[in-house]
Formats: sequence, structure tokens, C-alpha cells
Amino acid sequence: MSTPKDKRVYTFGNKTAEGNGSMKELLGGKGANLCEMSFIGLNVPPGFIITTETCNEYQQIGSDRIIEELRHDVETGLRHIEEIMCSNFGDTSNPLLVSVRSGARASMPGMMDTVLNVGLNDEVVEGLAKKTGKSRFAWDSYRRFIQMYGDVVMKVNTFHDGEQDVFDTILDEIKEKNHYENDRGFTLEDLKLVVALFKDVILKYTGKPFPISPSDQLWNAIIAVFESWFTPRAVFYRKLNGYPDTWGTAVNVQAMVYGNMGDHSASGVAFTRDAATGQNVFNGEYLVDAQGEDVVAGTRTPMQITKAGGQTWAHLVGISEDARARMYPSLEEYMPEVYNELNANQKILETHFKDMQDLEFTIQENRLWILQTRNGKRTGAAMVKIAMDMLDEGLIDTPTAILRIDPHKINELLHPIFDTKALKKIKPITIGLPASPGAASGAITFFSQRASELKALGKDVILVRTETSADDLEGMSAANGILTARGGMTSHAAVVARGMGKCCISGAGGISINYGTHNMLVNGKNYHEGDWLSLNGSTGEVFEGKIKTITPKIDGDFEKLLVVSDRYARMHVRANADTPEAARVARGFGAQGIGLCRTEHMFFYPDRIQAMREMILASDEKGRRIALAKLLPMQRSDFEEIFEAMDGLAVTIRLLDPPLHEFLPKEEKSQMALANAIGISLEEVKYKVEQLSETNPMLGHRGCRLGNTYPEITEMQTRAIIEAALNVKSRGINTLPEIMVPLTGTLNEMIFQEHLIRNEAKKVFDERKESIEFKIGTMIEVPRAALVADEIATHAEFFSFGTNDLTQMTFGYSRDDAGKFLSFYEEKGILKENPFSTLDQQGVGQLVKMGVERGRSVKPHLKIGICGEHGGDPKSIEFCHSVGMDYVSCSPFSVPIARVAAAQGAVKEHRA
Repeated sequence: MSTPKDKRVYTFGNKTAEGNGSMKELLGGKGANLCEMSFIGLNVPPGFIITTETCNEYQQIGSDRIIEELRHDVETGLRHIEEIMCSNFGDTSNPLLVSVRSGARASMPGMMDTVLNVGLNDEVVEGLAKKTGKSRFAWDSYRRFIQMYGDVVMKVNTFHDGEQDVFDTILDEIKEKNHYENDRGFTLEDLKLVVALFKDVILKYTGKPFPISPSDQLWNAIIAVFESWFTPRAVFYRKLNGYPDTWGTAVNVQAMVYGNMGDHSASGVAFTRDAATGQNVFNGEYLVDAQGEDVVAGTRTPMQITKAGGQTWAHLVGISEDARARMYPSLEEYMPEVYNELNANQKILETHFKDMQDLEFTIQENRLWILQTRNGKRTGAAMVKIAMDMLDEGLIDTPTAILRIDPHKINELLHPIFDTKALKKIKPITIGLPASPGAASGAITFFSQRASELKALGKDVILVRTETSADDLEGMSAANGILTARGGMTSHAAVVARGMGKCCISGAGGISINYGTHNMLVNGKNYHEGDWLSLNGSTGEVFEGKIKTITPKIDGDFEKLLVVSDRYARMHVRANADTPEAARVARGFGAQGIGLCRTEHMFFYPDRIQAMREMILASDEKGRRIALAKLLPMQRSDFEEIFEAMDGLAVTIRLLDPPLHEFLPKEEKSQMALANAIGISLEEVKYKVEQLSETNPMLGHRGCRLGNTYPEITEMQTRAIIEAALNVKSRGINTLPEIMVPLTGTLNEMIFQEHLIRNEAKKVFDERKESIEFKIGTMIEVPRAALVADEIATHAEFFSFGTNDLTQMTFGYSRDDAGKFLSFYEEKGILKENPFSTLDQQGVGQLVKMGVERGRSVKPHLKIGICGEHGGDPKSIEFCHSVGMDYVSCSPFSVPIARVAAAQGAVKEHRA
């Protein structure tokens, strides 16, 4: 269908429409679906849609100009509604009322504004009462209209200092005075009084009278809906879901139908399948003698649509089935004929749209009207079940089922989650960044050693730190969850926690920790060591006390989804795993190898850190080699267990990367203990710490620079890897070690490291009289490495893009400090996304693409992957597919997410 650029209004109704379901970008999801429902013959109140482009235009030219531009088209749209409904807008004897609703291209439930019953005034309400013979209904609609208009359009509550809605306060006072249980108790006289009081309130708080012109009401409501696109809640919701501000909202003007016309009228919301579980069960709620907002407002107890649902509901609220049937009959029982029609309509809608539908309906004196339908919001578990069930039913094909999955929501199926019933009863005490998903409860401890001690006693603990460092690794491992006051999504705490599969919240600026007194202050309240906290790492919420958790499993529909995803994916998915346990977890989640094993994490445990520190503090090479000899069997043992866990799969092991000062204690007490342990003075320890400290450690003595200046470190690690591989080979385990040189920026750096590795490997082979295949490659994490990738590829057998550091160096942002301004940058549109969460395709991504192309210009079959945190981000994974990578590597608990995202990249490429 052609869409003239200057066409701003599209009509629908009476089984015809100027738009269709494919026009969501222009007409919004609600408007496009209204057009589609008209086409397929459902009973939809007629109306017209003002396009999303017009919303953006309004933001540029303002209300006066846009009204003039739209006037003719809106008047034409009104005539279209009037002809179908056989009534007239603003007419005092045969009045037509309309609703004015928002509608973005993606569902944003409750985020933007709606005004119902537009067109009423003191004369029209009398005409409506006479036309319908229902005076109470007419005045009930009038009071509803004034309240919504006063709130949405005239912003009365922004002028009101009280916490409660000023209109609700009036209603509650009248209900309390007359002992009414709910709004249905209002008499005609009550409603007339309410209308008068509402008008007085509007004049009092705004200084303007309620407008009596239906035309003015309509235009003001349209402008208010445009304005609601930029309300704080709508902006926040878009940011949360990654929706751009440039989408704009459509405005849907639709003929009113009335669910508040008495006992044979009703309004409700229904779902074609269960949004919580995904079961193929029609369900929903309705209210007799009500308009749509009553169903979701909670002021009256809604009733279930189906009899079966009513029985379940009766059980939950603790009343008998007989009592439920009398007090709260289901729609199936109360209006069986209407229910049968609604049931038939929901089947038509789901079959037509090929997805679970969330629909709104109104029953006006036993006549059913469908007001809107949309793809229903659902939990992660329901998302997977619905997709797999619809695939089995033949409603959708496999590629569609794969694309139907939101990879981010898979997190809900991978980590412990809180019992949703428990969450409804409490509020968070503070909120931070959701750094690692899952749920955890435990007693507060502020020190890593204490966390280990409590864990050994069988206690559940939450490690709370201002920020974590490598020294905290043991405590982090012991804790159920980690909470930090500082740091971002890629801080030490976040990265390590994700690798461990630990729940973590970072950057919770609302907490202030006092290590000396063993307590923290949150919003004026003190929490002491031993007090219980619960962390929701999926939302960043921190709760007081203990909350029950539920542990999900990978089986059934979830397992089936992952199997079909693997069939479509071209890229493999590996895991970032530094311990045998992490490797086993990763393989359980379907990892096809390890893409990053950080060897430095193996040195931080108490039985190893001492030898590591001896090596660092040694005054010469001989001393370093003595200390390294102590570390060799420890590393070799770890590698053997990791190789066993990954039998038959490649394991990429990164040589030592961080600067040496990170391994040394910072506090004088710990420095003294170290000095005593190795037989040197405290001054010598302090001197070495000072000597090793760097102005900018990220750009300092680390990575391959360490291995080149201290070759014995590279030699020890190479020996540990090769000996471990030979040892497991003798036990029938097939291993494919890949030794990765970190931070290469020049060809000569790579050559120097390659030479050391090959020489040491040859020594081991000669000693053992046997050999094993292995590869030598490098991390591309310095911008220069991407630029000269063709040179480096002459001596590298594989590339792995370390996009954490590549992003830091390309942007010049420190990922640990950027949290001070990144949120502002995103809010103001300076950056569309946090580049540490989603790969920056325009800048960093171009370096990645260049590195891939230049590397393969020398070696066409060069194996290439990514091992930065972006390897678990669905949008970044799709980019990795597009540039031809062989694999992505991510934290173990992100492996299933990456498997689905990799398949989606392949499906989208095929469909393009």
C-alpha cells in the first residue's frame, strides 16, 4: 500500500481500513492492529490514527502549527466515525464520544496517556442520558472524563502537593461518608455532585475552567498524548528497553463504546495464553458495569473470564467455589453467549497474528467490541514455551520461533529467581546496576576473608564492598551475591561475578560503607554485619531480609529451543572460564569450548598468592624462577582439570595479563605479614609496591609486555599448559590447547612471545618424548593491533578480540570510572548505548571488522572470535556474525543466551 509522505491520518472501521498490520512504524502497534482487525472482520469501534511521524513533527513545530496542519484530516476522520456510528460529535441530542489513546510501534503499557469519553459537557451529558435512557451511566461517564482530562490534559495533580490523586480524594470522601464499597455505589445525585466538585478543583489548581467545547477537548487531548511521549516514565521505559526517542507515538481516536451501561455491560482484558507460564489456556479478567481503566486500577475486585480460571482464582483467595460463582461469576457463566463470541475472536486473533495476544474488550449491552490487540508481554519461561508450542502446532516455522525469543529474557531461566509473590509485599531499600543476573540472600559481611570463614561454617553471605579487587576473589567465590557501592557493568565485581554465575549489583551509590564499624548506611538506616540482604541481580534491586528463591533448570522447551538454535547458528559459542568448576558449568550450558581462561585468577587463592608475591618481590631472575617453580604444579593441576571438563573441545588460555602491583597487598598490616612470611623488611615490601605502582596501569607494564621483560613467566605458563595437555592425553582425554598472547600491539611483540612459547614447548616435548598439537594466537585489544592485523597474522594462528580493553582505548574511557558520566551521556543522547555493554559498531566495531579483514587477507582460514564482555550481548553477537567471526565467548551463564543470539544472526542474514 502506498503511503503518501504528507498523509497524516488513516481511518479504519466497518471491515475496511486505510492502513494494515505491517505499518507499525507509521501507525504504531495499536493503530496498525486496529486496521488489521477491521480487515479480518472483527467488531472494532471505528476511528482514525494520527501517525508517529506527526508526533515527531509536533515536537519541531509546536501545537498551533500542527493543529492547523491536521485540522482538515481530523475533521474528515471524525465524519468517518460519525457515519459508521450514526451519531455526531458534539451533538446534544445524538452525541458521539471518542477515546484518544497513544500507540508506539512497540507496546509500552501504562507509560503514555489516554483520555476516554471526550466530547462531554453539561448539555451533551443530558443528551446522552436521554438517548440511552440511562442518566446514571451518562453522568458516570462525565465524571470519568473530567477526572482523566483534568489529570492528563490540565495536569491538576502537578499543582497539588498531596501524595494522593486530588480527584480520588474526593471520590474516597464521598464513598466513606456514604459507606459505599466501590464506585458502583454512587447515585445519580452523587455523580452530579462529583462533576461539580471536579470542575471546582480544576479551576482552583490550574486557574482555568474545564473546557465546554468538544472540539477544544479533542485537540487538547491529542496534544496531551503527543506530550506523553516525553513524560519521565515513558523516557525511562524506552531507555530500559532500548527504544529510541525518534520513534514517536501515534494517536488513536476511536468511537467510544460503553462497558459502564449497567449489568449487561462490562470491560475486560484477556490473554490467548497464560503470560506467566505459557500454557495454552485462554484467560483474563473483566468487570461488570465498568470502563477499561477500572479493570487495572485495583479499586474493584475483577472476575475471571473462564470458569476454570475462576475456580483457580477462588482457591488462591481462599473462598469456596460455590461462593465464588455467586459473588464473582466468570464471564463464561455470566454472559455465556458473549463469552463464546469472545473465545472465538481470541482464536481468530492468535491464528492471524501467530503469537500470543493481549486484547482489550468492551461489552455494551450484550454486544462485544474488540478495542485493541497486541503481542502479549510474557515471562522468560512463557516466552520459550509459547514459541516451542506454536512451532509444534505448525503455527510458526523454526526460524520464526528462534526470532520470537528475546535473548535477554533467557536470563530468567538461568539463574535463581525470587518468588514473585514475596516481591509484591516489599520494596527495595536501594537500587544499583544489574551487573550479574540471578537472586541471592545472605548475611552481610564486609570482608572477603570473613565471607570465606562464614561459608566454611555453612552460612549464606552477601559480600558488600565499596568496590572489589583481585584480593576479593576468594570472598566473592564464597558469597551468594556481591554488592558494591562503586563500579559499572564491566567493573571487576561485575566481570568476575558473571564468570562465576554469581548474582551481583554494582554501583549502588545509595550505600555508604564504614569498614571500621562494620556497618553501612542506606537511606538513613544502618545495616550491620550479620543483617540479611536479598539482591536481585536481574533488576539491580536490594531488599532487606531474606526472600525465597526458585532455581530453574534447562530441560523441556528450553532445551529444545537451544537444540534448534544450534542447528541454525553458524558461529560457535565458547565460555570465559578460569576454574574447573566454571568449565563444567559452561559445558553443561552447551559451551563448545573455552574462549578465554584468565590465568591470573588462578593465583589469587591463599595457597598460591604467597608464591606469586615472592616472585614479584624477588630481586633477580633466579629468585623469580624459584617462586615460579612453586606455581608451576598449581597451574598445571588447574589446566588438567579444565582440559578434562572440556574433553574434545578447544581451550584458549591467556597468558598473564594484569600489572604485577595488583597482586601485592595495599594495607600495611597485610604488607607486614607478607614481609615476615618471606623474610624481608616491611620497608622493602613498601618500596617494591611503590616501585611497581603505575600512573596508568591499563596502559602500563602488563600483558605481553610482562612476558617480554620477564620471559620466565611466559616459560612457566607455557610449560604448565603443555605438561597438563600431555598428562590428560595419557588418560585418553583429547585436548586442543590454544595459547593466547595478551595486549599485542606490534608484530615484534608477537614474534618475541611466539619464540618463547615454541622453545619451551619443544623442551617439554623433548623431555617427555611425545608431543601434542597446540596453537599460538593473540588478543586484538589495542587499536594498533587491528590496524596491523595483517602483519600480526603472519605469526598468529588465531585472533580473539578483547573488546573490553579495545573499547577503553578507542574511546579513551576508563570502564571503572566512566559510570560518572555515561548515564548522563545516554540520557542526553550523546551516546545511544553504553559502549561497555553493547559493542560500538561505528567506532570499535570498524576496528574489529578491519582486524578480521586484514588478518584473513594473510590467512583466509584464520580462526577468529571475541572474548570481551560483548560476547554475551545479543546485539553485539549479531554484529560478530555479520563480520564473519567463528565464535563468541562469554560468561558460562550467558552461553544459552549467546546460542540463541548466534542463531538469530544467521536467520536474519538468511532472510535479508
